[in-house]
Amino acid sequence: MSRAHVLVLPFPAQGHVNPLMDLSHELAKHDIKITFVNTDFINKQIMEAEATRSEDKEQVGSDQIQMVSIPDGIEQEEDRNRWEILIESIWQVMPMKLEQLIQEKSEKSENEKISCVVADAAMGWALEVAEKMGIHRATFLSTSAAVLALCFSIPKLLDDGIIDDDGTPTKDQIIHLAPNMPAMRTKHFPWAQMGAGLNAQKLVFNCMMRNNAAEIAEWAICNSAHELEPSAFACAPNILPIGPLQASKSNHVDHLAGSFWQEDSTCLNWLDQQPDKSVIYVAFGSFTIFDLLQLQELALGLELSNKPFLWVVRSDINNGAVNAFLKEFEDRLCSHGKVVGWAPQQKVLTHPSIACFLSHCGWNSTIEGVINGVPFLSWPYFADQFLNETYICDIWKVGLRLNRDNGIISQEEITFKIKQLLNDEGLRARASELKEKVIDNVKDGGSSNKNLKNLVDWIKA
Repeated sequence: MSRAHVLVLPFPAQGHVNPLMDLSHELAKHDIKITFVNTDFINKQIMEAEATRSEDKEQVGSDQIQMVSIPDGIEQEEDRNRWEILIESIWQVMPMKLEQLIQEKSEKSENEKISCVVADAAMGWALEVAEKMGIHRATFLSTSAAVLALCFSIPKLLDDGIIDDDGTPTKDQIIHLAPNMPAMRTKHFPWAQMGAGLNAQKLVFNCMMRNNAAEIAEWAICNSAHELEPSAFACAPNILPIGPLQASKSNHVDHLAGSFWQEDSTCLNWLDQQPDKSVIYVAFGSFTIFDLLQLQELALGLELSNKPFLWVVRSDINNGAVNAFLKEFEDRLCSHGKVVGWAPQQKVLTHPSIACFLSHCGWNSTIEGVINGVPFLSWPYFADQFLNETYICDIWKVGLRLNRDNGIISQEEITFKIKQLLNDEGLRARASELKEKVIDNVKDGGSSNKNLKNLVDWIKA
C-alpha cells in the first residue's frame, strides 16, 4: 500500500505560507508525504532565503516535504503587491496549472499519486480542482475563526443593509455577529481594509463571496484554539481548531521554514546581552508600508522610551526614502537598540529578554506572541489585523492599543504606552495565563491535538 501523499497549497503571502508549512511538518511526522506548492515567484524567494540560513543544511526541504511551484500568470514587470492583479491572475491561471501538476504526478508512479489536497481557504478553487479529479480535500484557514464566521454572515450583512453589493459599509458602526463575539467596526471589515482602493476591495469581497471552500471541503481546519475564540467556533461549528501549530514546532524549528527573506540571526546574540523582560520587540510583518514621517515618529518614540529595542525594518517598508535616517538613528542608539531587515521571530519571542511585542497584529504574529506569554502594543495595518487587535486588547486583555492622531501614531503616544504596559503587572499576568491555556490545546489530550490526530487518521485512511 502506498503512503498517503498530501498536496499543500498556500495563498502566495508570508502569513499564509508559514502556518501551512508548520502543518506540513506536523503531517510529515506521521509518515505522510507532502508536496508543497508555491507560485514560481514565491518559491524562488524561499529557496534563496533558505540557501543562506545555516551552512550545515545540505538541501532545502526533506525526504517528506517536496517543494514545487507553478506559475501565477503575472508577468515579471507587473506589480504583485496590487491585489486586484494578483487575485485575478491566480483565479485565471493557476487552476489549470495545478490540475496539470496533479495529473503529472499521478502518471509518474503510484507513490507520487496525490491522495489529498489541503488548500488555503483563500484558494478555494483548488478544492474544486480536487473534487473534479476525485481527490480528498481539506481547507485551511490561516486567519482567526472569527474571519470565517464573518464570511458566513455576508448574506445577512447584505440583507440587513450593513454593506452594499461591493462590500462597502453603508455607515461606520459597531456590530456583533453573535453574543460574546468580538465587536466589529464595519469600516474595519477585512475586505474594506486592503489598503489598495475600491477596486481591490470589490475584488477581494467578490472572491470571498464566490469562494466555496468550506462547502466542498471534507475537512475545514484552522490555526487557532477553542480557548482563544469559543464564540467564533460556536458560530462556525464545522471548522476545527488544530493550533496553535507554532506551539508544536519545537522539534522542527530548524527545518524548512518558508521565510521569504533572509533572517538576521545576529539579533539573537544581541538579545543574549540584554536583561530579562527588558526589550521592546517591534515587527510589522511582510506587507506594512510606512511613510517617512511615521517611521521617524516610531523611531523617536523608541528612543524616548529609554528601553532596549529590537526593530525589524524590511527593505521595502518605505520604498527607499528611509535608509539614511535609519543609518543615523541606529548609529546614535547602537548601545541599546538594534535594527535588522528580518528576524527569526519564533526564536526572538521565546527569548527571556523580550518584554513586549509592538506588532501589526497579523494572525501568525498574534499567535506567536500569545504562546510565549508576551504582551502586545497593537498597531494594525490592514485586512483582518483590526479584528485581531480587538481580541488582543478587548477580549483577552493582553495588550494596549496605540491611538492615532490625524492618522499618525505620535512619538509621545508610543513612549506613553510602552511605559504603561511595562508597569501593568495584571496585563503581564493575563498574558502568562493565556499562554498556559492555549498551549494545553496541543498537548496530548488537548482539543487541538485530538483534532489533528483525527485529521492524520483520515488522511492515512
